[in-house]
This record gives sequence, C-alpha cells and structure tokens, in this order.
Amino acid sequence: MQFTVDGKSAFAATGGRPFDPAKPALVCLHGAGMDHTVWTMQTRYFAHHGWSVLALDLPGHGGSEGPPLASVEAMGEWARAALAAVGGRRAAFAGHSLGALAALEAAAGAGDDAIGVLLLGVVPAMGVHPDLQAAADAGDHRAVEQMVGWGFGRPMQIGGNRAPGSWVSGAGLRVLERGLAGPLGNDLRAANAYAGALEAAARVRCPALILAGDDDRMTPARQVKPLAEALPDARVVVLPKTGHMMSIERPDETLDAMRDFLVEAGR
Repeated sequence: MQFTVDGKSAFAATGGRPFDPAKPALVCLHGAGMDHTVWTMQTRYFAHHGWSVLALDLPGHGGSEGPPLASVEAMGEWARAALAAVGGRRAAFAGHSLGALAALEAAAGAGDDAIGVLLLGVVPAMGVHPDLQAAADAGDHRAVEQMVGWGFGRPMQIGGNRAPGSWVSGAGLRVLERGLAGPLGNDLRAANAYAGALEAAARVRCPALILAGDDDRMTPARQVKPLAEALPDARVVVLPKTGHMMSIERPDETLDAMRDFLVEAGR
C-alpha cells in the first residue's frame, strides 16, 4: 500500500488485506538496512485473523521515499505518523533489532493508544563496531557479510531449514544488499547513538513481549533483563536454536510467540 506521510510517499505491506481503520492495527518495523519483507509470514497471518497490518518501509528503505531518518526517536515518531495517515489509532507496535527500539519509542509516545509492544532481537544498548560502521558507510560488501555471519544462528549457516533447498541466510543477505546501497550506514549510526531505551520503556503503558534467540550473537538473550525490568508489564520468551534474524530463521515459532502474547494480553 502506497500512502503519504508528512508530504512524502511511504509504503507498507498489509498482509494481503486492505488496511481497515476500524480494526486494531499491528505496526511492524524492520531492522537496519532492511525492509517490510522480513515480516512476510507473520503479517499475512495477522491480516487474516482480526488485525489491520502495516509492515512499514521506513523512510529511505524499500518503497518509502527518503531521506532515511537519523535517530531512533524520529523513527518512532514517524511510525505513529504513518499509522495516523491511514486513519489508525489503537495499535500494537512490533519491531526487530533497530526497529524494536523504534517500536519502543512509538509505544512510549502513543500512551493508552498502544495496546502492546513486541520487541524482537533487542537489548537496551545496540553498539556498532567501528569497523562495521566504516564498511557500511563505504558501501563495502563485507558489511553485510559480517551482519549475516553474526546475525543468523549457527544452524541456519549450514542449512537447518525445514523447507529443502531453502537458503535462509542467503535471503537475508539479499535484503541487506539492498540496504547497503542506501540506508544501512545511517541506520547503524542511529542504533549506536541511541541511549533512551530504558527511559522510553518506563513510559510504556501496555504489555510488552521481548522475544530473544538463544544463539543471538548480536543482541544476546542474557542482556535483555534491564529492559524487561524497566517495562511495566513484560514477558521474555527465548527461542531455542535461533539467532538474531528470528522472523526469517524461525517464522513459525516467531509467529506463535507473537500470537500467544497478543492473545494473553487480551488483544
């Protein structure tokens, strides 16, 4: 779906059904250098089970006009503006990695209109190694090779998918290659600079899910405790044999955790 936010063209996938403002919305935000395609399976399910879905391309990503936003706070504010632009109000905000920080900011700013926040592959501080930042800024392919190498769990590096012949880490590489030509360096810089996660968490008024992978080497599960403690009503789920790219690596298990959380939260 193409629409306009702040006078600029924006794109969101809606899971195969038109966005209906009368339904609760699920707003999905991707990670650094990525786009809405990381949510393909999850968004299709929710769109056909009572939700209106907006899997957004952040500005400068995918089908959304740039320039990319320079801060996590601006990304969260833009997500709320995108929801308002299509007539939505009450929403659950889901995000992965950098998108999880933006979803946290969006939920914190939405007050009682936020009915849930789902944070995938997140820790309060997402530091970026200077060498990775330099490679991304230079458009060096080694940046995305490093992100795929560290981002996917070890089982997925040697196959591991239930669909024979499916190259899961290769799919992630292709998505990140699109970002390398544009916003990846910007996104990594925004993630590295962000220091407001715990403060934003304290302003959240809705239930929260933190979904972690036990083989996530980018945002390790052992580091989520401070964020969980800062949120007023948080539950932590750790997926086994799963790395950072959980919505691609373990789409069924990720969907199950998201669905169960929203059901348990009464949404």
